[in-house]
Amino acid sequence: MQITSGFIFLVFLTAQRLVELWWSKRNEARLKAAGGAVYESRYWPLVMILQAVWMVGMWLLAYDHAIVPVFFALFVATFALRVWVLATLGRYWTINTIVIPGSKLVTGGPYRFLRHPNYVVMACEMAVVPLTLGLPIFAVIFFVLAVLVLWIRISYENVALAAADPSSRPDGAQPSSSRL
Repeated sequence: MQITSGFIFLVFLTAQRLVELWWSKRNEARLKAAGGAVYESRYWPLVMILQAVWMVGMWLLAYDHAIVPVFFALFVATFALRVWVLATLGRYWTINTIVIPGSKLVTGGPYRFLRHPNYVVMACEMAVVPLTLGLPIFAVIFFVLAVLVLWIRISYENVALAAADPSSRPDGAQPSSSRL
């Protein structure tokens, strides 16, 4: 088997996701110990399936591809935004939505500009990574799916965040936990 730039890129991406999963679980345990509540919902399997099919699909279709330099540059920019999000949230970053009652929303870093920058990064990655590997149709399909799944996730997460910090709701309404 010849090792291509696409193979190396996918190894990096897979390792990155595994490190993030480890970091999330570590932070999740810390937040739960501090009284954090996990807000799980029906959307969660969609996120996991989307990520898994996306990753497996690229391994099956593009492990032997060369990377496309212009899209790799976009990936580097997207990755820099991901690092900024993770650095801003630090010990509070998790894959699951966990809130500590009474806590305030993070408003620094990229959160000064967007309410959910992590999800913007995720949607962009769903397109940029396959484009980097020369998979344009795959990129369009997964970008659209990511936007749909993340729209659902954001609606649930907004309810959870408002439960922790009711002042964060623009309409001032009280959250309904029945949507979680």
